[in-house]
Amino acid sequence: MSQPSEKRAKRDKVVLAYSGGLDTSTILVWLIDQGYDVIAYTADVGQDDDFESIREKAMKCGALKYVCKDLRKDFVVDNIWPGVQANALYEDRYLLGTSLARPTITKGMIEVVKEEGAQYIAHGATGKGNDQIRMELHAMALHPDIKILAPWKMPEFYNRFEGRTALMEYAKSKNIELPTARQNPYSMDANLMHVSYESGILEDPAVPAPEDVYGMIVNPKNAPDQGEDLEIEFERGVPVKVTNKGDGTVKTDPLDIYMYLNTIGGKHGIGRIDIVENRYIGMKSRGIYECPAGTILLHAHLDIENFTLDKNVRRVKQELSLRFSEQVYEGYWYSPECDFVRHCIDKSQESVEGTVTLECYKGQVYIRSRSSKTSLYNESLVSMVVKGDFEPTDALGFIKVTGVRIKEYYRQRGVDSITHPSDALKKGSGDK
Repeated sequence: MSQPSEKRAKRDKVVLAYSGGLDTSTILVWLIDQGYDVIAYTADVGQDDDFESIREKAMKCGALKYVCKDLRKDFVVDNIWPGVQANALYEDRYLLGTSLARPTITKGMIEVVKEEGAQYIAHGATGKGNDQIRMELHAMALHPDIKILAPWKMPEFYNRFEGRTALMEYAKSKNIELPTARQNPYSMDANLMHVSYESGILEDPAVPAPEDVYGMIVNPKNAPDQGEDLEIEFERGVPVKVTNKGDGTVKTDPLDIYMYLNTIGGKHGIGRIDIVENRYIGMKSRGIYECPAGTILLHAHLDIENFTLDKNVRRVKQELSLRFSEQVYEGYWYSPECDFVRHCIDKSQESVEGTVTLECYKGQVYIRSRSSKTSLYNESLVSMVVKGDFEPTDALGFIKVTGVRIKEYYRQRGVDSITHPSDALKKGSGDK
């Protein structure tokens, strides 16, 4: 390994988000060559990496220090649970596994900056993706004076390393350990909430994803023929207990709950999606996602929420959930608007408590029953066989008042103005 150049009278410290891969290892050594002292930082958010091997590689590459923070429980409590409360879905399908992890990762990084007296952070995110925006905006909020080094957006770096071959040659010249195993043909991001896959043949949306892409969730066709019944208990819209009705397993710790639901969901083929989404910077990208626990909790929470929340409050909350999902995806977790929306969503969950029983079977979640002491369901009021505290004749006035605007709208335009969507199709097909 070559000795760092002495370009600065006092060497500044950089905390580098470090995975141990070729890109971040090259960046680590390149930053040292530029005259920085580099502290390699890894956040354990459940990606199941060999952190000791990553530490050894970072130190061989010349890192001043290696720091790994176990942030798995923080990730669940501080980020995943608000996502569950919100029923957060980006563009109606993506459960935001990568997006929700970034605030936790960056918060840990800024903690290291302050602990080590560093002046900079650095990352290996590219200029085309969402992560560069998320990480940098989060860092700015948590440490307004921090300086950011993003090599893949620095001409002196990306003009020198135009592709993987250039990175490999540099690594050889600097004695950086090169990967010996066959490289994964896909770009992956893994944490305890999900695994995402992009790039390679997946960049062609017309090509179905090969079965070997998936590593977290079994193919639903190969899932057990016997389903599994779970009972999930909620308080303030957050799961506090999971009970397996079959074998009696009980989980109450937040991290244990999430990891257990991952195991059950993965076993039963729950939580695979293949989508094309709109990145914040404007381009569309195709991604494959595996999110078993998140999918189970979305179904369960939607059910208990609708059971306990006032109809009009829920309508307002649905609008806030859409805003929240966009804010998280676009990197605005630490923003005044997202702080406000999170507060409102949390307020809406005060009465969202109770138990949902569901079955996991062949890629699907089937809701079986629910109960809650804060339920707004009134069996005698809604009953088809019991009158209850409801006077049927009251509906006459309700419908009359409701129909006033509809009558006037079509009175002004004429009844003949009423059309059916199929009419346009008939005209377009030449049907006279």
